Amino acid sequence: MIERIGHQWLALGLVCLLAACGAKKNVVATSPATGQTAETRTTDTDAVKKLTFVQKVSDNQLYTKNIVGNMSFNIQAGSKDITVPGALRMRKDEVIRIQLFVPLLGSEVGRVEFTPEYVLIVDRIHKEYIKADYMQLDFLKKNGLNFYSLQALFWNQLLLPGADRVRESDLKKYDVKFDNGKEHAVSLNNNNISYTWNADAASGRINQTKVIHTNSKQEKSVLNWIYTNFKSVGVKSFPAHQAFSVSSPSVKDGKSLQVTIDMDEVTTREDWDAQSTVSDKYKKVEAADVFSKILNM
Repeated sequence: MIERIGHQWLALGLVCLLAACGAKKNVVATSPATGQTAETRTTDTDAVKKLTFVQKVSDNQLYTKNIVGNMSFNIQAGSKDITVPGALRMRKDEVIRIQLFVPLLGSEVGRVEFTPEYVLIVDRIHKEYIKADYMQLDFLKKNGLNFYSLQALFWNQLLLPGADRVRESDLKKYDVKFDNGKEHAVSLNNNNISYTWNADAASGRINQTKVIHTNSKQEKSVLNWIYTNFKSVGVKSFPAHQAFSVSSPSVKDGKSLQVTIDMDEVTTREDWDAQSTVSDKYKKVEAADVFSKILNM
């Protein structure tokens, strides 16, 4: 009898011990409700937090088809520092056009135009022009920049290499580094090119974009784009002041180049032709050094 009671107590003790071990295992390792570890739940929460912020950044892109405005255009390279009046005309998915004018007179001295198919640079002083596809222009080719990449930069939005737009399903491809300050860094790595967007922590508005390309010789090309003076365009906003700098072995003599666009106004006018034509009197020249051509207009 005593022996049987002893066996019962022993069995009961083993059951309690196993139950206790099981309970301890559940508390430490998994959630009874979800079967997830605490570490997994934290990772999932971080992923949702990052995706939510990238969505906020993406949602700032403009709805309008056109952005048009007069501007002051400044370009600096080496000893040259040139400022002229101009105009910026952009039509979504069709063209980005920068026109440069003679001060006071207002006649056009030149234009730089990006379309999905080609880059056009017209020098009206020397009656010359460059028309080339993106693969013919070293800096753009080596840095993986096509029309849609440039459009995203000018329009102050995220870009995805090789894609004409960033879709909802693409947002999970971006990473986010959260900061306790006023900005968070959204990033994307694509082979030897890294992209970083510093965006306002509260609104998700992009304040700065940086593209870094590293070649096989470990030489770096850096494109740094800064956005300020945001103006209302419908329910969204557009940066009327944009400054971008280029530092690259692809630029002649290794010079760094800086361009500043300071728009007087930001409108959505539609009364303009998106396609430029070049007079037969103009001479086509090689696309060997685009930056020098712009500086010599």
